Amino acid sequence: MSSYYRNFRNNVPWLILFLEAVFIVLFYFLFSDDGAPRSSISYPAFQDVNHMVIFGFGFFLTFLKRYGFSSTGFNLLIIVLGVQCSVLIEGLLVLLLQRPNEDGLKRITKAAVSMTAVVISTGAVLGKSNPVQLILMTVVEIIVFHMSRWINKMFLEVPDDIGMMHVHLFGAYFGLAVSSCFSEPLPRSEKNASTPKSDLLSMLGTLFLWVFWPSFNSVLVVANKRQAIYNTYFALAVSAVTAFVLSVLTTKDGKFRMTHIHSAVLAGGVTVGYAAHSIEYPWIAMILGLLASVITILGSYCLQRCLNPALKIHDSSGVHFTFGFPAVLGALAQVILLAIKNWTNLSRLGYLVMFHVGAFCVTISVALITGFITGLILNLKPFKTIPVSKYFEDQFYWEFPHLAVGF
Repeated sequence: MSSYYRNFRNNVPWLILFLEAVFIVLFYFLFSDDGAPRSSISYPAFQDVNHMVIFGFGFFLTFLKRYGFSSTGFNLLIIVLGVQCSVLIEGLLVLLLQRPNEDGLKRITKAAVSMTAVVISTGAVLGKSNPVQLILMTVVEIIVFHMSRWINKMFLEVPDDIGMMHVHLFGAYFGLAVSSCFSEPLPRSEKNASTPKSDLLSMLGTLFLWVFWPSFNSVLVVANKRQAIYNTYFALAVSAVTAFVLSVLTTKDGKFRMTHIHSAVLAGGVTVGYAAHSIEYPWIAMILGLLASVITILGSYCLQRCLNPALKIHDSSGVHFTFGFPAVLGALAQVILLAIKNWTNLSRLGYLVMFHVGAFCVTISVALITGFITGLILNLKPFKTIPVSKYFEDQFYWEFPHLAVGF
């Protein structure tokens, strides 16, 4: 047995047990529903978000042909640990800042939504990080994301439901910053590829995400919840149609490409998330969905051929063009829509634009800086960084009943 396997067995179980023991102790002292008002969130709405995060993202990341067990298994592990961590942080903020108490259902719903940032970041380092690194990244990112939300809410007066929609922006750029600290995989690595079967499983995850995205965008909205669902659905529908059109137009042989459909059909849901509850006409959401799909597919060509090689960043799952670009477009669209809506009140217009642009800048700056620092820490010797030759390898962590090279 190699030294790496011995370290894996000695470190991972004890780290998980230590974290769980800490969570149980802190829950004993902090978690209480005493005096909490009845939640505005229904159990079916929570289930939609839960299905989306676990089933959707779990299968969404299974496109690597020899990393399917790790993609789904590690996704579940970091989600169940991260949700507990997120709920505890919310409890600490209630205690320290004297915020109104919230019931348990709303807390775990917000925690599940927050975990979207971590899962997106995981996609950027998929196949290159070990479980210890993923667990530590989860804890750090959840803490930092809550800090970013707190800054936006306290100093920039960003409503909590809008602040939470920064998960895509934060997760994408935090993950890219972490990934920049990892070694690039070997060029033309046979393991860094997909098969028809792995692509099909990944597309299944995309379908889960697509179906439940309207619930995700509306679950924390207090007013105009139905409008948020309505606008999100139409944005997703148009982004899906545009993805099929552009896929045919941009491939050499004029055929559909699964990677285009896999990423671009979700772009409309990401983009419209910021303003789904406030868009008055569905055609506006439809235009945003179209633009989001265009920027995703064209951005994938630009990033993979120009920007990523120049910056030496390997983005395993394409989170930059799948979630990062649409989130930037959505943040800019929100500012433009606010400007149009309040153009007659110049004093209020300047105030709104300044604070929403400030929230965008704070979110992306905190994500990049803390992500880069986290990446440097995760590559320190005690965390046993995976050798480049062992990237994208399930057999490094999972027991197989027989030695299967494919998934």
